[in-house]
Amino acid sequence: MRLAIIPARGGSKRIPRKNIKPFCGKPMIAWSIETALQSGCFDRVIVSTDDAEIAEVARQWGAEVPFMRPAELADDYTGTTPVIRHSIEWFNARGIYVNEVCCLYATAPFVRTEDIQQGLAVLNNTGSGYVFAVTNYAFPIQRAIRLTPQGEVEMFHPEHFSTRSQDLEEAYHDAGQFYWGRAEAWLEGRVIFGLQSVPIHLPRYRVQDIDTPQDWIRAEWMFKAMQLNNAGEENEAI
Repeated sequence: MRLAIIPARGGSKRIPRKNIKPFCGKPMIAWSIETALQSGCFDRVIVSTDDAEIAEVARQWGAEVPFMRPAELADDYTGTTPVIRHSIEWFNARGIYVNEVCCLYATAPFVRTEDIQQGLAVLNNTGSGYVFAVTNYAFPIQRAIRLTPQGEVEMFHPEHFSTRSQDLEEAYHDAGQFYWGRAEAWLEGRVIFGLQSVPIHLPRYRVQDIDTPQDWIRAEWMFKAMQLNNAGEENEAI
């Protein structure tokens, strides 16, 4: 079985009820559910949550909630891998064996069906343990600075003060959208950011972490701008 798992606990602190807060006309989680369903990649799309209201919203938008996540996997310190492992083990214990699993975050409105489809194709074609989305940093990380306790600044890598930006190695970061993985990789707790993982490259304008109210505002602006651009392209095609 090929499974999409959308983790969505109820205890968001910085943006209360973040996973079901309205975002551009829909509950935030609805965007991930719809994309997963429309991708055609999955036998089942489920939401792992400890929250009854999130479970109800998830069902309204077409996802399954076959179990409620236990409290010990729903605190502020539980990582993604244990949550995905729990879901796989739940199905395996009932004789429903999982092969490929995609962890799709509930706060990923920018994810597209073609990204998920490409991730699955790369997973199958490369034999890698994981495939996930990345984007490049807008500024060279080798030129980053920190603020000292005295209110001054210093470079993390002062040896690169005079290095031209075009001569510095490009760096990438996790896009925070989806993580395809083989069931055994999740069950064994293999490190996602490791040598057995393969990246899917996304443009920076389609990547936005949504952790603070300021992030939320920026994400809605970006999302609406992309919707207007897509509508304009469709009208030109007509």
